[in-house]
Amino acid sequence: MNPCKVKPVSSVFALFVILVLGGCALPYQVDGQEYEPAVIGFYNVENLFDTVDSPDTNDEEYLPDGSKGWSAERYQEKLEHMARVIGEIGTEIHPSGVQLLGLAEIENRQVVEDLIQTGELANRNYGIVHYDSPDRRGVDVGLIYQKDRFSVFNSKSYRLTLPDRDDFYTRDQLLVSGTLDGDTVHVIVVHWPSRRGGEKRSMPLRMAAAELGRGIIDSIQTESPNAAIFYMGDLNDDPVDPSVRRGLRSSGKADKMNPGMLFNPMEDLYNKGIGTLAYRDNWNLFDQVLVSQGGITPSRNSYRYFGAKVFNKPYLRQQEGNFAGYPFRTHVGDTYKGGFSDHFPVYLILVRDLR
Repeated sequence: MNPCKVKPVSSVFALFVILVLGGCALPYQVDGQEYEPAVIGFYNVENLFDTVDSPDTNDEEYLPDGSKGWSAERYQEKLEHMARVIGEIGTEIHPSGVQLLGLAEIENRQVVEDLIQTGELANRNYGIVHYDSPDRRGVDVGLIYQKDRFSVFNSKSYRLTLPDRDDFYTRDQLLVSGTLDGDTVHVIVVHWPSRRGGEKRSMPLRMAAAELGRGIIDSIQTESPNAAIFYMGDLNDDPVDPSVRRGLRSSGKADKMNPGMLFNPMEDLYNKGIGTLAYRDNWNLFDQVLVSQGGITPSRNSYRYFGAKVFNKPYLRQQEGNFAGYPFRTHVGDTYKGGFSDHFPVYLILVRDLR
């Protein structure tokens, strides 16, 4: 019998306490009902570059003779820092940590191979899905997954093009479809165009990225209206911005969604002042995971959304100076700080009934 048997006033509240505080054996049991948890998330790892020159991309600043003085030692430290963070995400929910993790700002597949063989991650049996993107700096998105929990049956990379901009290149959007403990889920990992040149001036680029994402989602829902879809990434916009609300057709209220819409649990966090990156004394929550209706109210005892969190432990924050409390970065400009990333990771808690 599970030692975490609870007689609560509210089963949902009791399950929330158990999942957040942890410390009980798996599966969790509340009022005689057993629940199994899973963790999925996203992390912009901020320029995870190796030290090898890639002739087809502009990676010169991350070479040993480049402006950032990148070296084998600094690369190894970056890997160890990223492995520490990823190794801790979600362990209060499940001892094996995060089962699916989208990544942004990875230079190539090899840096992800190096990452999943570093530190605690070497014991997690992670697999990789990655495609090269046309981004001029050579940064891509990717997905790592625990092979004993998730099986990939399809993946595809979608390119964002603009009809009047032959010189426009950005990161592809990655669709990975598979089974999480037997439940079919679809994960879309993205890194939308930045705000370079100004938020308003660059907004059409992110709206175009949102429309591409919406098209991928619509194609899945046409085939499977109740599909569990998780759209995750660095959107370079906040949950309340037009690209997210109108472009992706999302809502921060799960009970106010029209058919086909996405639920954005990050909107509530944003409204509470919680962010994943800071700029000029303001917090933004660009890093988001949105959920389709099929991931909230599944048609059977499949995984469903339970909660959202920003992983922002103190060691990920700068401790002193004018930017105390901001994410502790690897570089500020060309100055090496030896930190982690300019973004905090985000993750969702999923649960399913065991009957």
